[in-house]
Amino acid sequence: MRDTDERRTQPGAPLGVSEQTRWWATPAVVDMAMAPPAPRRLSLAAEPQSVVVDLNRTAIVVIDMQNDFCTAGGWVDHIGGDYRPDRAPIAPLQRLLPALRAANVPVIWVNWGNRPDLANMPPNQIHLYKQTGTGVGLGDPLPGNGARVLQKDSWAAAVVDELAPLPGDIRVDKHRISGFWDTPLDSILRNLGVRSILFAGVNTDQCVLHSLTDANFLGYGCILIEDCCATSSPDCCTQATVWNVKKCFGFVSDSGRVLAALAEQAGD
Repeated sequence: MRDTDERRTQPGAPLGVSEQTRWWATPAVVDMAMAPPAPRRLSLAAEPQSVVVDLNRTAIVVIDMQNDFCTAGGWVDHIGGDYRPDRAPIAPLQRLLPALRAANVPVIWVNWGNRPDLANMPPNQIHLYKQTGTGVGLGDPLPGNGARVLQKDSWAAAVVDELAPLPGDIRVDKHRISGFWDTPLDSILRNLGVRSILFAGVNTDQCVLHSLTDANFLGYGCILIEDCCATSSPDCCTQATVWNVKKCFGFVSDSGRVLAALAEQAGD
């Protein structure tokens, strides 16, 4: 049987977004047995054990680094919360994401972005943001700029300016604490051939943790990039999250160790 490179010299075209999962189609035959690329092994220091991931089958998922949570004038700021702790991941992500993109690791932005009509939002989810039934909650305009709270395509739901996604990045709208519930995230990852996920974003103990646990239940290898996550919750919440990830759901590393591993891998 011809290898993948030989097949590509034959008339036809690839079907699929990833070399990991695509087929090759010709007028006479569709080849579903395309050999995936050889693994690009990345040895990463982590806890409770170091891990080796395949860069060809790894993505980073960045959760909720959006204006409503991380920016002055956003929803958290409006209700009197302190949005500043949630800005802590910006600087390490500014260093890490370019290196991951250079290594052809997909960058996936998962932001809370509701339908304007809230047709899929049950009362318990609306209550989360409007607990007394009054005030500014999901879909309501922020007094300062009129942006609709956590509404898809609004300023409120957009990634912060400092981390503006690039055209090759992938965006997914979510509407629950987990980025996997009732979203295309799992389908996208599977079509990309991803089996290992680096997790970043806010809040560590809420949307990041529950997206990570769902990924774990779906069979993905999960690595929390600790300094690329943050929360406005008390410190004990971060401590419990990190402990539980290491104990039950995956591994914990940081951007410095990922960057060092990428540099070493590139030099091999």
